[in-house]
Amino acid sequence: MTETASGAARKGKDRRKGLKMERIFTQPDVHPYDAVEWERRDVVMTNWRDGTVNFEQRGVEFPAGWSMNATQIVASKYFRGAMGTPEREWSLKQLVDRVAGTYTETGKAYGYFATDEDAEIFDHELKHALVNQYFSFNSPVWFNVGTSSSQQVSACFILSVDDTMESILDWYKEEGIIFKGGSGAGVNLSRIRSSSELLTSGGTASGPVSFMRGADASAGTIKSGGATRRAAKMVVLDVDHPDIGEFVQTKAREEHKIRALRDAGFDVDLGGDDMFSVQYQNANNSVRVSDAFMRAVESGSDFGLTSRTSGEVVATVDANELFRTMAKAAWECADPGLQYDDTINDWHTTPESGRISASNPCSEYVHLDNSSCNLASINLLKFLDEKDEFDIASFVKLTELVITAMDISISFADFPTEKIGETTRAFRQLGIGYANLGALLMATGHAYDSDGGRAVAGAITSLMTGTAYKRSAEMAGVVGPYEGYAKNTEAHKRVMRKHAAANDDLRAVGSMDRAISTAATTAWQQCLKTGEKNGWRNAQASLLAPTGTIGFMMDCDTTGIEPDFSLVKYKKLVGGGSMQIVNQAIPRALRNLGYQEEQVEAIVEYIADNGHVVDAPGLRPEHYEVFDCAMGKRYIKPMGHVEMMGAVQPFLSGAISKTVNVPEDATVEDFEHIYFQGWKLGLKALAVYRDNCKVGQPLSTASTESKEQSTPEPEVVEVNRPVRRRLPKKRPSQTVSFSVGGAEGYITAGSYPDDGLGEVFMKLGKQGSTLAGVMDAFSIAISIALQYGVPLETYVDKFTNMRFDPAGMTDDPDIRMAQSVIDYIFRRLALDYLPYDERAALGVLSAEERRAQANGEDPAQVAAEVESYAQSAPLTPAERAAEEEDTGNSGEEERGGRRSTVEPVERSQGFVADAPLCVTCGTKMRPSGSCYACEGCGATSGCS
Repeated sequence: MTETASGAARKGKDRRKGLKMERIFTQPDVHPYDAVEWERRDVVMTNWRDGTVNFEQRGVEFPAGWSMNATQIVASKYFRGAMGTPEREWSLKQLVDRVAGTYTETGKAYGYFATDEDAEIFDHELKHALVNQYFSFNSPVWFNVGTSSSQQVSACFILSVDDTMESILDWYKEEGIIFKGGSGAGVNLSRIRSSSELLTSGGTASGPVSFMRGADASAGTIKSGGATRRAAKMVVLDVDHPDIGEFVQTKAREEHKIRALRDAGFDVDLGGDDMFSVQYQNANNSVRVSDAFMRAVESGSDFGLTSRTSGEVVATVDANELFRTMAKAAWECADPGLQYDDTINDWHTTPESGRISASNPCSEYVHLDNSSCNLASINLLKFLDEKDEFDIASFVKLTELVITAMDISISFADFPTEKIGETTRAFRQLGIGYANLGALLMATGHAYDSDGGRAVAGAITSLMTGTAYKRSAEMAGVVGPYEGYAKNTEAHKRVMRKHAAANDDLRAVGSMDRAISTAATTAWQQCLKTGEKNGWRNAQASLLAPTGTIGFMMDCDTTGIEPDFSLVKYKKLVGGGSMQIVNQAIPRALRNLGYQEEQVEAIVEYIADNGHVVDAPGLRPEHYEVFDCAMGKRYIKPMGHVEMMGAVQPFLSGAISKTVNVPEDATVEDFEHIYFQGWKLGLKALAVYRDNCKVGQPLSTASTESKEQSTPEPEVVEVNRPVRRRLPKKRPSQTVSFSVGGAEGYITAGSYPDDGLGEVFMKLGKQGSTLAGVMDAFSIAISIALQYGVPLETYVDKFTNMRFDPAGMTDDPDIRMAQSVIDYIFRRLALDYLPYDERAALGVLSAEERRAQANGEDPAQVAAEVESYAQSAPLTPAERAAEEEDTGNSGEEERGGRRSTVEPVERSQGFVADAPLCVTCGTKMRPSGSCYACEGCGATSGCS
């Protein structure tokens, strides 16, 4: 995108030439907006719970290629001005003009550009990239830049707390100011003396955990005072702090309290009236572990805890026991995560100015105390050309453009406190990253959990950071290095050489990553050469953020470093409503894997109907792994996520916002293994989340019984509770297709091997539609009731003759007319599973039985003959093949596969069931990095 103007000639005292810009995406005589097709849309957002309108703005203007979801998010969250006034923004052009114009004018004022023409090229290239979704700045930029409000551009803040009451109270105040602005902050409390140490006045100290309570209450109050998302905060404690045991257990103990309150009938849902008594819920907790501690864990030795006042070892603990306590607490409630202190500080560019002791709430920004970082993320999928090859040249130029714009923003930015402003201006920390890595890998035929996938990810990350630091060195030659560079010159150069050495260690797996890593090698060589001469403009350049809201703004299939969440998603329509579509990376992947167009269409159709690729027609099993996702029948194993993080971490200035999700049946030992391997692989931070570990799990029977026994009751009435009789893994089943009034569907019914219907799965309507969801829920309810012993005839009696559309003619010779789909389904189930006497009493007869009855014959005799023939007749080849397919797949189904049984649906309904509801629109959120993101309105629970 840019090149430094030749020479170092100066016009007057201390004047440097600016950057020369070149056009890559734009043409000299064509404004970037004129190269885009625009259209008007109406944005009306309703609350799914009560149907009330949350937001309405009609006639907004967006590019035709933007999805309705991206349109809604930008219009509702980023447009400024009072609704209904001329000042209200109504076009994406206005929004981009407001932001890009501020960057361009600031760049001109601070001497970034050689000429006004170069400034215009920068302006046009920036606008083109934004309106075409090549990248996005983080949310505070869109909120604040170019408005009359504070020009805050950073989403990530790190505070500091010393061992004085004044500092602790300042922490409360500074956090409150940051939360009020909708951002988050992190802090390390390890300087505060422990609860076993004395105060100068002679009393005993409270300890850091006690002060966490006050900060947590403050965050909860500010959140409830009108913020659109929960307060995002990180609390860190060093592993050698004497109160580390109490800190590790804080949230696990509160989780026990929540369960007890819930079972006692209190309202402990998110935002519930009784949640005020539960503490520590507004922060992510992390333990800062050292190499010395991890080596003690590895060797099974003891580890010393150190006094904060004297520096002496005041207690010794079993390192393995403490490590297991951390893993067990995280197993119970997802906290604490780990931050690997020595690894973080080994990659620290400015150690002479202070150690890195904390992070932002999502753990991707790690640098000096009282500092901030503004973020921007590149949409990687935009760089796949028409041949599905990665456009290296365009990626390099865009990275240069983005990092230049990000640095310019620090020149005009405002900050929540003067200390943060001073540090940020002195070190100019930036956080360029990317989104859509998972979609890029899938589209190019790379499995996420594979050597090839990791090679591509590592090469791209290395190229991005090498290019960013190269541009930083070039900017240092124009507008000078960062203020703290002189003090940290040798340390900064050492870290640059570490990055370059890690790049040299990349081993090519395929042609795609080989070409990218070659370009990365060139970028690092230029970076080191230019930096040796000029220094660097920025102490940090890159990290991987969760990209929640801005990921939706860019219409990304995947966020940050994450893989695809699932193979199908929902697309909002301009006129309202939504439709289910298969992720667009899938057909590209199939073509790149060598499948013909007819095969691609068949496989995509299968995925649309089933949600997975297993047994897709014509798809070779060795290609299944390419389509593995974060959830579903084939999900990526936890270490697959950890190893991907390890592949890209050496090429990042900061860390990675990511939570490793593990299944509900994961063990404490699994957590220990993941945390230990994270240290071995050189990660800087790691969090692990076990599905459904939050509220929603009943207390164990033993604890319940012990409570009941300890409370005397005047009279005990024993009630026999029904017991659920689950179906075995292999069970007889049959599938019936039907058509009622033109509506087509399927009934899959599973039986106990001895006798009796045990489950029924009813499919009607497009996968993902409201009707399909209702039928899934209805199927689960009916099946569970059958397994608890509710007789089928009860349902037949209740649901036959129920009237609603669709109704009318069917394609079933036994049931020619149905008054509704439900009427048909239970008539069909009665014919297949109830004896004649019971069916006759309910008025359900087959065509043969009705014919016999009309001819004066005994229908019961006909029914007996049909049953006898069915039992004795040999299977046809087609029937035998169908039976083998059903039984052969039953084990796979039990592990979460084909949706021909109810158990997989139950499990999928429960996946991330404890994700919070969006406080803006009420929609269930989904994981995004270490946070959650709402696909409905784009709100996030952390950085965006």
